[in-house]
Amino acid sequence: MKKQIWTFGIGIGVSVALLMYLSFALWMGENPDYSMGEIAGYASMLLSFSLLFIGVKQYRDKNLGGYISFKKAFLMGLLMTLIASAIYVIGWMIYSNYNMTDFMDQYTNNMLENMAKEGASTAEIEAKKDEMAYYAELYKNPFWKAVMTFMEIFPVGLLVSLISALILKRKVR
Repeated sequence: MKKQIWTFGIGIGVSVALLMYLSFALWMGENPDYSMGEIAGYASMLLSFSLLFIGVKQYRDKNLGGYISFKKAFLMGLLMTLIASAIYVIGWMIYSNYNMTDFMDQYTNNMLENMAKEGASTAEIEAKKDEMAYYAELYKNPFWKAVMTFMEIFPVGLLVSLISALILKRKVR
Protein backbone atom coordinates (compact mmCIF):
# COMPACT_ATOMS: atom_id res chain seq x y z
CA MET A 1 0.00 0.00 0.00
CA LYS A 2 2.86 2.40 0.82
CA LYS A 3 4.42 1.96 -2.61
CA GLN A 4 1.06 2.66 -4.29
CA ILE A 5 0.49 5.77 -2.18
CA TRP A 6 3.95 7.19 -2.85
CA THR A 7 3.92 6.34 -6.56
CA PHE A 8 0.52 7.88 -7.22
CA GLY A 9 1.00 10.76 -4.77
CA ILE A 10 4.22 11.78 -6.51
CA GLY A 11 2.62 11.26 -9.93
CA ILE A 12 -0.31 13.51 -9.02
CA GLY A 13 1.99 16.17 -7.54
CA VAL A 14 4.33 16.26 -10.53
CA SER A 15 1.37 16.29 -12.94
CA VAL A 16 -0.39 19.19 -11.24
CA ALA A 17 2.86 21.17 -10.89
CA LEU A 18 3.69 20.73 -14.58
CA LEU A 19 0.16 21.66 -15.60
CA MET A 20 0.41 24.73 -13.34
CA TYR A 21 3.59 25.80 -15.13
CA LEU A 22 1.87 25.24 -18.48
CA SER A 23 -1.17 27.31 -17.48
CA PHE A 24 1.12 30.16 -16.41
CA ALA A 25 2.88 30.00 -19.76
CA LEU A 26 -0.45 30.17 -21.58
CA TRP A 27 -2.42 32.72 -19.53
CA MET A 28 0.03 34.81 -17.57
CA GLY A 29 1.97 36.77 -20.16
CA GLU A 30 1.94 40.55 -20.55
CA ASN A 31 -1.76 40.88 -19.67
CA PRO A 32 -2.48 38.04 -17.25
CA ASP A 33 -5.94 36.51 -17.35
CA TYR A 34 -6.40 35.33 -13.77
CA SER A 35 -9.98 34.17 -14.30
CA MET A 36 -8.89 31.80 -17.08
CA GLY A 37 -5.82 30.85 -15.06
CA GLU A 38 -7.98 29.85 -12.09
CA ILE A 39 -10.27 27.76 -14.30
CA ALA A 40 -7.27 26.07 -15.93
CA GLY A 41 -5.63 25.59 -12.54
CA TYR A 42 -8.57 23.84 -10.92
CA ALA A 43 -9.26 21.82 -14.07
CA SER A 44 -5.64 20.63 -14.05
CA MET A 45 -5.98 19.69 -10.39
CA LEU A 46 -9.08 17.60 -11.11
CA LEU A 47 -7.39 15.99 -14.10
CA SER A 48 -4.29 15.17 -12.05
CA PHE A 49 -6.33 13.83 -9.14
CA SER A 50 -7.99 11.34 -11.48
CA LEU A 51 -4.78 9.38 -10.87
CA LEU A 52 -5.88 9.06 -7.24
CA PHE A 53 -9.00 7.14 -8.30
CA ILE A 54 -6.89 4.93 -10.57
CA GLY A 55 -4.37 4.26 -7.79
CA VAL A 56 -6.97 3.24 -5.22
CA LYS A 57 -8.88 1.11 -7.75
CA GLN A 58 -5.70 -0.58 -8.91
CA TYR A 59 -4.71 -1.41 -5.32
CA ARG A 60 -8.21 -2.70 -4.55
CA ASP A 61 -8.33 -4.92 -7.62
CA LYS A 62 -4.74 -6.24 -7.61
CA ASN A 63 -3.94 -6.47 -3.91
CA LEU A 64 -7.24 -6.86 -2.11
CA GLY A 65 -9.16 -9.18 -4.40
CA GLY A 66 -11.58 -6.47 -5.53
CA TYR A 67 -12.66 -5.41 -2.02
CA ILE A 68 -11.75 -2.31 -0.04
CA SER A 69 -13.38 -0.53 2.88
CA PHE A 70 -14.38 3.11 2.66
CA LYS A 71 -11.90 3.88 5.45
CA LYS A 72 -8.93 2.28 3.69
CA ALA A 73 -9.81 3.81 0.31
CA PHE A 74 -10.26 7.25 1.85
CA LEU A 75 -7.00 6.96 3.83
CA MET A 76 -5.10 6.00 0.67
CA GLY A 77 -6.59 8.99 -1.16
CA LEU A 78 -5.85 11.32 1.74
CA LEU A 79 -2.21 10.25 1.91
CA MET A 80 -1.82 10.63 -1.86
CA THR A 81 -3.40 14.07 -1.55
CA LEU A 82 -0.94 15.12 1.17
CA ILE A 83 2.04 14.04 -0.95
CA ALA A 84 0.67 15.71 -4.10
CA SER A 85 -0.16 18.89 -2.18
CA ALA A 86 3.36 19.08 -0.76
CA ILE A 87 4.85 18.75 -4.25
CA TYR A 88 2.48 21.41 -5.57
CA VAL A 89 3.46 23.79 -2.76
CA ILE A 90 7.16 23.20 -3.39
CA GLY A 91 6.63 23.74 -7.12
CA TRP A 92 4.80 27.02 -6.53
CA MET A 93 7.34 28.26 -3.99
CA ILE A 94 10.16 27.72 -6.48
CA TYR A 95 8.26 29.09 -9.48
CA SER A 96 6.89 32.17 -7.73
CA ASN A 97 10.23 33.10 -6.21
CA TYR A 98 11.81 33.32 -9.66
CA ASN A 99 8.99 34.05 -12.11
CA MET A 100 6.07 35.61 -10.23
CA THR A 101 7.71 37.78 -7.60
CA ASP A 102 4.89 40.33 -7.84
CA PHE A 103 2.07 37.78 -7.99
CA MET A 104 -0.03 39.24 -5.16
CA ASP A 105 0.20 42.76 -6.59
CA GLN A 106 -0.85 41.55 -10.04
CA TYR A 107 -3.62 39.37 -8.63
CA THR A 108 -4.96 42.19 -6.44
CA ASN A 109 -4.91 44.71 -9.28
CA ASN A 110 -6.67 42.26 -11.59
CA MET A 111 -9.33 41.54 -8.96
CA LEU A 112 -9.97 45.22 -8.27
CA GLU A 113 -10.17 46.03 -11.99
CA ASN A 114 -12.72 43.25 -12.48
CA MET A 115 -14.78 44.52 -9.54
CA ALA A 116 -14.81 48.01 -11.07
CA LYS A 117 -15.84 46.62 -14.49
CA GLU A 118 -18.68 44.70 -12.83
CA GLY A 119 -19.98 47.88 -11.21
CA ALA A 120 -18.86 47.39 -7.62
CA SER A 121 -19.15 50.45 -5.43
CA THR A 122 -16.11 52.43 -4.32
CA ALA A 123 -16.69 51.21 -0.76
CA GLU A 124 -16.73 47.56 -1.89
CA ILE A 125 -13.55 48.05 -3.90
CA GLU A 126 -11.82 49.77 -0.97
CA ALA A 127 -12.89 46.99 1.40
CA LYS A 128 -11.51 44.35 -1.00
CA LYS A 129 -8.31 46.38 -1.41
CA ASP A 130 -7.83 46.41 2.38
CA GLU A 131 -8.55 42.69 2.60
CA MET A 132 -6.06 41.92 -0.18
CA ALA A 133 -3.44 44.14 1.46
CA TYR A 134 -3.76 41.98 4.57
CA TYR A 135 -3.29 38.78 2.52
CA ALA A 136 -0.40 40.33 0.58
CA GLU A 137 1.37 41.06 3.86
CA LEU A 138 0.84 37.46 5.00
CA TYR A 139 2.03 36.20 1.60
CA LYS A 140 5.45 37.79 2.18
CA ASN A 141 6.07 35.22 4.90
CA PRO A 142 7.10 31.88 3.29
CA PHE A 143 5.19 29.89 5.91
CA TRP A 144 1.88 31.67 5.20
CA LYS A 145 2.56 31.59 1.47
CA ALA A 146 2.95 27.81 1.72
CA VAL A 147 -0.21 27.50 3.84
CA MET A 148 -2.25 29.54 1.34
CA THR A 149 -0.90 27.50 -1.56
CA PHE A 150 -1.63 24.24 0.27
CA MET A 151 -5.21 25.40 0.83
CA GLU A 152 -5.66 25.84 -2.93
CA ILE A 153 -5.04 22.20 -3.74
CA PHE A 154 -5.77 20.18 -0.61
CA PRO A 155 -9.58 20.63 -0.62
CA VAL A 156 -9.71 19.42 -4.23
CA GLY A 157 -7.77 16.27 -3.33
CA LEU A 158 -9.87 15.76 -0.22
CA LEU A 159 -13.06 15.91 -2.28
CA VAL A 160 -11.67 13.51 -4.90
CA SER A 161 -10.56 11.16 -2.09
CA LEU A 162 -14.05 11.17 -0.59
CA ILE A 163 -15.79 10.58 -3.92
CA SER A 164 -13.29 7.87 -4.90
CA ALA A 165 -13.73 6.06 -1.58
CA LEU A 166 -17.52 6.17 -1.93
CA ILE A 167 -17.39 4.81 -5.48
CA LEU A 168 -14.70 2.18 -4.93
CA LYS A 169 -15.69 0.73 -1.53
CA ARG A 170 -16.76 -2.89 -1.62
CA LYS A 171 -17.28 -5.09 1.39
CA VAL A 172 -16.20 -8.71 1.44
CA ARG A 173 -19.24 -10.96 1.08
